[in-house]
Amino acid sequence: MTNTKPLDGQTALVTGASRGIGAATAIALAEAGAHVILVARKVKALELIEDKIHEIGGTSTIAPVDLTEQDAISRLAGAIASRWDTLDILCLSAAYLPELTPISQIDPKQFNQAMMINVVANQAMLAAFDPLVRRAKNGRVIGLTSSVGADPRAFWGAYGSTKAAFDNLLETYAVESEKISPLRVAIVDPGATRTEMRARAYPGENPETVKPPEAVAERIVALVQEDFTTGHRERVDG
Repeated sequence: MTNTKPLDGQTALVTGASRGIGAATAIALAEAGAHVILVARKVKALELIEDKIHEIGGTSTIAPVDLTEQDAISRLAGAIASRWDTLDILCLSAAYLPELTPISQIDPKQFNQAMMINVVANQAMLAAFDPLVRRAKNGRVIGLTSSVGADPRAFWGAYGSTKAAFDNLLETYAVESEKISPLRVAIVDPGATRTEMRARAYPGENPETVKPPEAVAERIVALVQEDFTTGHRERVDG
């Protein structure tokens, strides 16, 4: 009889790990045996997630980082590369939802913030961690998207356009790497999920009518163990 967990010996990095789907995914990866690097801005929030991971017997490292700060991502990658030779799983979960408005009324400051976090920072993450995930035996990059990136919806233009750009980056990265690396890239649309972001977008919705973030996390943990075709895209319903 063995106590081996499916992700024993693997290292994972999760952005947006202080709450919502990112936090649930970090906990689930740790429960499956991975050592998880928790990335988000707020130290105390990350410490709470780390405590939960330790309670279930998992291991983690907190990395408080503002992904929009100049050179922050390159410094993070350098610090991680000095400790680990590879990164098995990179989960890009951090996102910013600007106010829902018509295109003609988009707030430029909020739109720029969404572009920085949802697109620019994610491109920088892919570039900075590319060497580490390529060196992994079966590197996996998982990007969390939204249906409004592929299916435009009224008032969601600011957020949807950033997700469309993010999707394109991930799909292009998959094509660029598929012939030269075992690395696999997947785009996951979590669907309706009980998060603070969704509560902001749908303030009148009963949160109990949508699935918890743990349901998405469970699917991500299963997905990183699968032999999927790079560029794979799926929606987590339920």
